[in-house]
Amino acid sequence: MTTEPPLAVPLPQRGVLAVGGPDRVSFLQGLVSNDVARVAEGRAVWAALLTAQGKYLHDFCIAALGEELLLDCEAARRDDLLRRLRPYRLRAQVTLEDRTDTLAVSALVGTAAPAALELPAEPGAARTVAGGTAFVDPRHAALGLRLILPREDGGTVLAGFRQGGEADWDSARLALGVPDGSRDLVPEKSILLENGFDELHGVAWDKGCWMGQELTARTRYRGLIRKRLLPVEVCGPLPAPGTPVFLGEREAGEMRSGHGGQALALLRLEEVERAAAEGLSFRAGETTLSPRRPSWMG
Repeated sequence: MTTEPPLAVPLPQRGVLAVGGPDRVSFLQGLVSNDVARVAEGRAVWAALLTAQGKYLHDFCIAALGEELLLDCEAARRDDLLRRLRPYRLRAQVTLEDRTDTLAVSALVGTAAPAALELPAEPGAARTVAGGTAFVDPRHAALGLRLILPREDGGTVLAGFRQGGEADWDSARLALGVPDGSRDLVPEKSILLENGFDELHGVAWDKGCWMGQELTARTRYRGLIRKRLLPVEVCGPLPAPGTPVFLGEREAGEMRSGHGGQALALLRLEEVERAAAEGLSFRAGETTLSPRRPSWMG
């Protein structure tokens, strides 16, 4: 059995913020959900910034490049992320800069991607490449690699691979049930543990305090998770994000992002169990949905 070579996929919907200065690690450590000290030790992590009440605001991958930490974030929302980070600088020796004009994010999609750049297939494994950084996707190694490279000549790294598009990236993440920022999480409403952040390595439970930690930890320890973001197979027209999902006459959740015959939906767990026990089907408009539990989900 042969393994297909990875696909090189530009990700223009992603932006890059740089956090510099001697206090860059401690500055982010007190704000985000993951352990930024691991980044300083040469790993990349996936993390979220929450409200004080534990509700989702932004998520991003964090990787080190020289004396800076790079945040691979949503390009369309990067100004909002900068606006929310700046007030916390206070007296910290920290710089915050938008590098989207000079650095571009791309992906090498496929299970063969880590080996293609001589990286182990371990989430977060990282190395410098062509003046930038490459790292195994911190959420799941099967997603392949993320690359943050200079726009001027970083394309030479990708030129030797099969070329793909955003649909290839979407297909890979939807098959694994991995969320994609505000396409799947509603800012100031969603909570991390309904959306797989714990199992996808986005939360460090063994570090110090961070913004929104109290509610997130309480949700975990009290077992208060009643909904989950699940991959669903779509039979019919792809419903728009936000479309209500029904099981019989009862509303059971709502649609999130999708592509082709795959999508994500936030579903009530009790209704998922009822559907399995009674042989019922979910529907969104005229479309039938078949949810499944990803292998990584607890």
